[in-house]
Amino acid sequence: MSSTFRNSFLAGLLIAFIGGIWLSQLWGAENQVRLHSEHLLQKVERRSWSAVDGFLAPNYHDDWGDDRAALLTRVRLVGRLFFDLTITISEERTEVSGADGRWSARLHLDGRGEAAAEIKSRVNSLTSPFVFHWRRASWKPWDWKLLKVANDSLEIPDEGR
Repeated sequence: MSSTFRNSFLAGLLIAFIGGIWLSQLWGAENQVRLHSEHLLQKVERRSWSAVDGFLAPNYHDDWGDDRAALLTRVRLVGRLFFDLTITISEERTEVSGADGRWSARLHLDGRGEAAAEIKSRVNSLTSPFVFHWRRASWKPWDWKLLKVANDSLEIPDEGR
C-alpha cells in the first residue's frame, strides 16, 4: 500500500511539474505577443468585430491618425469589401522588453470581392513589414492589448476620415 501511494504521489508530482513547464512556455511574454497577433488576424479574417475590439487598448492610436473607434470602422469597411479574406503571415519576429512587445511580419492578403484587387495589390506590394505594438495590461501573463499598428510603406489617403 505504501509503495502504491508513493508511486501515485511521484506520478502526480511529475505531471504537475510538466504542466508547470508547459504553462510557463504558453504564458511566456514572447509567445503571448505572437499568439495575440496571430489570433487578432484570425478574428479579422472571420469578421469577428467584437473579438477584434477586445484586443485593442483603450488608448490605441496609429500613424494613420486612427484611434480605436476609427480603426474598428476601417477594418469593418475593408471586411465588407471581401467575400472571403485570407491573411498569410511570413517573416515574423517577436521582441519583448518588460511589459512592451512588438510583433512584426509581412502580411499577404488573398480573397475576392469589391475593391479586393486594389487592396490586395497595395498591401501585398509593401516592402516593409507590419509592426504590432503590444502592452501587458495587468499582472495576468495573457492580458496583452494592442497599442498601435505601423507600416512605414503603407500610405492611407485622408478621404473619409
